[in-house]
Amino acid sequence: MSLYPTPDIKHFEDASDEFRGEKGTLLPLWKFEYDKAKSLSVTALCWDQKHNDLFAVGLGSYEFTQQGGGMLVLYTLRNPNYPEFIFNTVSGVMCVDIHEHLSHLVAVGLYDGCVAVYNLRKKSDEPFWNSRANPGRHKGAVTQVKWQKDDLDSNHNFISVSADGRVVSWTLVKHELVFTDMIKLPVPDTIPDNLKDVFSTVGTNLDFHKQKDNFLVGTEYGKIHKGSKLYNRFVETYDAHFMNVTRVRWNPFHADVFISCSWDWMVKIWDQTMKSPMFTFELEIGAAVTDVAWAPYSSTVFAAVTTEGKVHVFDLSINKYEALCQQKVVSKKTKLFNIEFNPVHPIIIVGDGHGHVTSLKLSPNLRKKPKDKKGQELPMSPEVEKAKMEQLLSLLR
Repeated sequence: MSLYPTPDIKHFEDASDEFRGEKGTLLPLWKFEYDKAKSLSVTALCWDQKHNDLFAVGLGSYEFTQQGGGMLVLYTLRNPNYPEFIFNTVSGVMCVDIHEHLSHLVAVGLYDGCVAVYNLRKKSDEPFWNSRANPGRHKGAVTQVKWQKDDLDSNHNFISVSADGRVVSWTLVKHELVFTDMIKLPVPDTIPDNLKDVFSTVGTNLDFHKQKDNFLVGTEYGKIHKGSKLYNRFVETYDAHFMNVTRVRWNPFHADVFISCSWDWMVKIWDQTMKSPMFTFELEIGAAVTDVAWAPYSSTVFAAVTTEGKVHVFDLSINKYEALCQQKVVSKKTKLFNIEFNPVHPIIIVGDGHGHVTSLKLSPNLRKKPKDKKGQELPMSPEVEKAKMEQLLSLLR
């Protein structure tokens, strides 16, 4: 297996794109698989922002009847044959986040309600911080963990959301995790008042705004709640989907835009100032959309994966109605659960239900740059990308 980046892969361009019009393709690169993980599903993917050839994989199970141990493994594009790091966990891993600046710190959330932090610099199979004996431990599966900026005392901290409906802040103090309950997800109005203390809303995922103190939480009831870190309360609720919200993410260039997907086959794009979606896409009838991600190089490009094993890639600036690429990238009856864009290279990785991660390169039509009036490609910049999305939204407002 060749090392990355080899000249043929780095400079490969699919010449047939010239004859496809707007359409594009995904070139399979490598499959990352570890024999001891083949009975598990890929439940989380996260690129290292500092070392952009390294990524973390969470392994566990989404099935209640198939719970047991899990794994956290880290691979590098330079060696697809074997993981760089392997950690066995007593419960299935459901979510992973690598610290943006301190990439040796990896936070995980487990099916049994625990959160933990691994320190890759320590030669230990055990997490350096663990909530197992902590009174703040979640009482349901932890569905998302997200690192935050250091607090005023320069302590590292991250936030988790869980099936118990709690959003919790965790601070790393020496060898201890100190918890603070931030907010509780509201119980749907359909639950009778006398039962609302018994029920909890399952928080399925969350994302934090890069510039503001706002965050989004998707739920199993299809609602998306927008919260304020400053006031520790929810400030808006969107009736987003008919079923479980599987992912919600802020646009990396436009401060008001976010995207969501669901088991209801839908991907929706929102302006946070409006209660209705700006764009709605029905991907495949009967196929749950399990993940969606914005491209790091364009405000209008996103990709989604489904339980039918397909990747769908859109560029709204080229086609506002259908995908530029719909491609099955795994074998028959294999479900895809996760997708992530590499922060630098035109590569995506997708995780499936058999513990495998597949890397693919986007063809030129899937990563076109905007051109000026003279036909020259404009250099990518946040201002250009924001303006591109704003122009689209102005036509719909």
